[in-house]
Amino acid sequence: MSGAEGLVGALPPLQRLALAYAPAAAREPTLALLVLDQRLAGIVRNSHEPSLAQLRLAWWREQLQIDAAQWPRGEPLLALLKSWNGGHHAAVELVNGWEYLTGPAPLPAADLLAFANGRGAAFAGLARVLGADPAPALQLGRQWALADLAAHVAHPEEQEKARSLLAMEGKPPRVARALRPLTVLHGLAAKGRDGQTPAALLTALRLGLLGR
Repeated sequence: MSGAEGLVGALPPLQRLALAYAPAAAREPTLALLVLDQRLAGIVRNSHEPSLAQLRLAWWREQLQIDAAQWPRGEPLLALLKSWNGGHHAAVELVNGWEYLTGPAPLPAADLLAFANGRGAAFAGLARVLGADPAPALQLGRQWALADLAAHVAHPEEQEKARSLLAMEGKPPRVARALRPLTVLHGLAAKGRDGQTPAALLTALRLGLLGR
């Protein structure tokens, strides 16, 4: 478990806060998804050329498409993804989603939605791993991604497109208790909170305990 705990420290405060509300049985699979999402975000954010980002994303796509027994040793995140018990193939959609953000700004609404669908599909895969209904996880994951984009993308045109796409989503669905971290992530992103203020902590406490 020490390797997994080391990966917790790599998460931003908001994700660490959300992870705190994962039931014990869901903690490692949820941590694996959150760390993978942050790893992919870092690739897109820190690569100065789209081709370099796409090359690094392709490595992760390849790993997620093969059996875990074939993974190289020494990568703590891959070791943690074994907690998905073979269900890690669903996380390929997360890689595909992040690749849509490697294009030049302003990105078209279709690319922003494809990114959001990729994040949602990854949480649907996590839901299957945890024995929960994947449909609401897909929807809430997509809504979280759009709210997160609206709050953090730099280009004002992309912000407006993300807000418009989110407005078409309707009411956020409730997800299983095992997916409570996703509820926290969505709720904080929808309110534009980063997880480090008293208001954010109170919101997270309510969402984490009550799910609404």
